[in-house]
Amino acid sequence: MSAQCEVTAKAAAGAPMSVFERYLTLWVFLCILVGIALGQFLPAPFQMLGKMEIARVNLPVGLLIWVMIIPMLVKVDFGALHEVKQHVKGIGVTLVINWLVKPFSMAFLGWLFIRQIFAPYLPADQIDSYIAGLILLAAAPCTAMVFVWSKLSNGDPLFTLSQVALNDTIMIFAFAPLVGLLLGISAITVPWDTLVTSVVLYIVIPLALAQLWRKALLGKGQENFNATMEKIGPWSISALLATLVLLFAFQGSAIIEQPLVIALLAVPILIQVFFNSSLAYWLNRLVGEKHNVACPSSLIGASNFFELAVAAAISLFGFESGAALATVVGVLIEVPVMLLVVKVVNASKGWYEAGQTSRSLS
Repeated sequence: MSAQCEVTAKAAAGAPMSVFERYLTLWVFLCILVGIALGQFLPAPFQMLGKMEIARVNLPVGLLIWVMIIPMLVKVDFGALHEVKQHVKGIGVTLVINWLVKPFSMAFLGWLFIRQIFAPYLPADQIDSYIAGLILLAAAPCTAMVFVWSKLSNGDPLFTLSQVALNDTIMIFAFAPLVGLLLGISAITVPWDTLVTSVVLYIVIPLALAQLWRKALLGKGQENFNATMEKIGPWSISALLATLVLLFAFQGSAIIEQPLVIALLAVPILIQVFFNSSLAYWLNRLVGEKHNVACPSSLIGASNFFELAVAAAISLFGFESGAALATVVGVLIEVPVMLLVVKVVNASKGWYEAGQTSRSLS
């Protein structure tokens, strides 16, 4: 293990949950109210912002997305990739959940709930868009908040760091094909040029810029890096909230007319979080991984890179789309639901380790 990798892992493990992160659901809810109010009373300025586009990319939102994503990606240490071999079983379980289970299970849940069970209560012209948003949400594994969940569950920081680095590497190549496949299966038209553009704009370029920035900061010493990370920490959440205000300024009329939409969209999201976290936790126990690996594995398996999902949904389908709204519902429920999963894995440590002991004795 390199010294730099160890330092980065310790820093990630010790990162506390900020006020912004802890009360993210509250801030998102307030942004919903503020955005709806501004959209109703000041429609002209938001319509002007909505028209500031180049190649279907809204410039104000594109800037906010970069401010949102880049500080998170600066934390990722790709030097941790060599640590993958230390926890092959846990890494394998998480990869299976992230890339082979979660996106496909969400596509199924979207079909079941949005196209079948809840269809009579949703606007018919947005059904496909809602499903697309759910797929985008599930196809992007969490990057930044995972460090917080790992810390709260006493997870192995090196496992968490290496898993995030590996997921980010895979996401560069797999996100667009996976989303395209699932949208096609769901009979939703795939705008491939916009999808590929979204990957370049919101994964490849931010990741490259973040790693260059990371290298420059570390060149000035670890203390300078840590101080900068603390300073720019609020940037991501602040940019996310500003994006949500813009989005809900456009979505306001639809939400006022269909107030149950958010609750209905939350159902498949909640089910997939609990299903995937439980499956990852159980599989880690089955293959004999340690509890401090199973915890972050189950949390990484269940949580989403909702910032990327919001950005891609807006680029692909627009501000006023059901896809954008569906991804925002993921933001709304992310923190309280993941905190509940943290409590469950922490409280079940005795059960988890008892199972491992009984297998070793047999």
